[in-house]
Amino acid sequence: MALIPYDDRDGQIWMDGKLVPWRDCKLHFLTHSLHYGGGIFEGVRCYGGKIFKLNEHSQRLLDGCKTMDMKIEYTLEQINQACIDAVRANNITDGYLRPLAWRGAQQIGVSAPLAKVHLAVAAWDWPQYYKGDLLEKGISVMTSKWRRPAPDTAPVHAKASGLYMICTISKHAAEAEGCNDALMLDYRGHVAELTSANLFMVKDGALHTPTPDCFLNGITRQTVIQMAEDMGLKVHVRTILPEDLKTGEEFFATGTAAEITPIGKIDGVEYKVGPITRKIREAYSALVRGGAVEKVA
Repeated sequence: MALIPYDDRDGQIWMDGKLVPWRDCKLHFLTHSLHYGGGIFEGVRCYGGKIFKLNEHSQRLLDGCKTMDMKIEYTLEQINQACIDAVRANNITDGYLRPLAWRGAQQIGVSAPLAKVHLAVAAWDWPQYYKGDLLEKGISVMTSKWRRPAPDTAPVHAKASGLYMICTISKHAAEAEGCNDALMLDYRGHVAELTSANLFMVKDGALHTPTPDCFLNGITRQTVIQMAEDMGLKVHVRTILPEDLKTGEEFFATGTAAEITPIGKIDGVEYKVGPITRKIREAYSALVRGGAVEKVA
């Protein structure tokens, strides 16, 4: 399949209060966030024309801007409406949205209190991240040499663009070894997450997931925890060490883009895509499209 560059597409992007032709959404070379990584973004899903967990995503963007000392001039309701307008303008049914707030080119240098904080929202068709055999056999991951930073060294609970540098190079390294993604440890050597998705382990009929004290507590992660509890499954949020992974029976990743993605191999050790992973995936698929959560038999 030919690559379609994201800057060479039809459609419209909501940018600074109005819809702009897709190809005209350009930034100056001296845009502050391009040089210093000071951006806050979201990944949002649309199912059947309805945006899932829109309030939660928009609020997280606002919270991230506050953490980054970015004085954004839009309210929660205005950000929600921008997302809705972007979906409607591009006739999206099942798709993905990318809201982004960033510092502009009014100032360049580490300190930029007068740089304008811009906001844009793009939306495009994107039915699934992983497809086909990967959903039946599970993706393959390998542990990255890069680690999630300590909470007193970076704004780890904000969806800040600069934090994804190590994700990109970690995923590139994993793909070069024939894997689909990388497993990130934290600064203590504890299991944290994948490069852009949270991690769950199934053991003895219960879910186990790392404590999100130095990485993003994903909205999909929170949804799955609540959903699993509603289904009658026990959920343990705890420290997971690398050696603990070998005791797991099933693994899956959660994220807005990844949704519920089974993991079939970690550092060469194979795992089956088991019944609980499949049940969680089915329940999540039903939930995002307005269905009810059923208890596990």
